[in-house]
Amino acid sequence: MDDVKIRLYVDQPMGAGQSLTLDKGQAHYLFGVMRQGLGARLAVFNGRDGEWLAELRAAGKRGGELVCLEQRTAQRDPPDLWLLFAPIKKARTDFIVEKAAEMGAARILPVQTDFTNAERIRQDRLQAHAVEAAEQCGGTYVPEVAGLCRLSRLLDGWDAARQIMFCDEALAGGSSALAGSLAGPWAILIGPEGGFSQAERARLRGLPFAHAVSLGPRILRADTAAVAAMTVWQQALGDWQ
Repeated sequence: MDDVKIRLYVDQPMGAGQSLTLDKGQAHYLFGVMRQGLGARLAVFNGRDGEWLAELRAAGKRGGELVCLEQRTAQRDPPDLWLLFAPIKKARTDFIVEKAAEMGAARILPVQTDFTNAERIRQDRLQAHAVEAAEQCGGTYVPEVAGLCRLSRLLDGWDAARQIMFCDEALAGGSSALAGSLAGPWAILIGPEGGFSQAERARLRGLPFAHAVSLGPRILRADTAAVAAMTVWQQALGDWQ
């Protein structure tokens, strides 16, 4: 099978002989940045139909066309794991989204806590970072990045079947074991730079589906904590086993 080095996310149905339309940004990337010409082959995926080998059939400044040739890889979906995190500084929030996509989050939910500094996010920009991460890491799935929501409101409508791994900085140095039933969907909750408020901590500790854990003997930065928590969960319950 052809050895291709370019992977591109194209949100269109894929199948043998299927034509795919490139938008202006994709055309610029392929023709202007990567200097690809007609007949060039690349890997494409849409998050649903696996990875396909595709060939460039038309090129222009404002668009282009690909044709799917054959499937390279079947669809690989991540575990049913959500990452909830409080947005921090721009570059570090970008980092969290990128790493969450690489490490197998099925959904990414920015949450506003009592001590969250950010009052808004650029959801479209963060979604683009998730797409780029999937393109670069060989994934066939792109997690949705949800809009910013208050943690209290999210918990009000929470499905009790989805357990929460609540990463509590107050437990630094304590147990990191995941308690309770291990089956079913999960979410990881990472707090803001200032930590959780006492009211938030009390509410979470009172929820039967929330399990407070420590991420080691040191208090981690929020972006480091997200990577550490996903590593712990993936090794214990996810598809790294």
